Amino acid sequence: QVQLVESGGGLVQPGGSLRLSCTASISDFSRFHMGWYRQAPGGQRELVARIFENGKTYYDDSVKGRFAISRDNARNTVFLQMNSLKPEDTGVYVCDAATTEYNYWGRGTQVTVSS
Repeated sequence: QVQLVESGGGLVQPGGSLRLSCTASISDFSRFHMGWYRQAPGGQRELVARIFENGKTYYDDSVKGRFAISRDNARNTVFLQMNSLKPEDTGVYVCDAATTEYNYWGRGTQVTVSS
């Protein structure tokens, strides 16, 4: 059974940083495109960043220049480094792993940006 487990969330002041991790129990992790989504309270889940199997990355305009996604295929882990955090970054951050055939999701980790 495939599992994705996120960690690293918490409460941080505006301007602060957090580093999220997502570890996946997938035997061929390197084939998967990995992504981070954010779901704000009462809002829809939206894609924040994605790293493709070839290492290319995508960022939503709202996080460009502040967030960085990376992956360690040897550890089946994807990271999201979040800097210069803003209150509007608050939400549950959920990791996904996708190919053309499969799409797996984690349960998420809460990030709260507040003074």
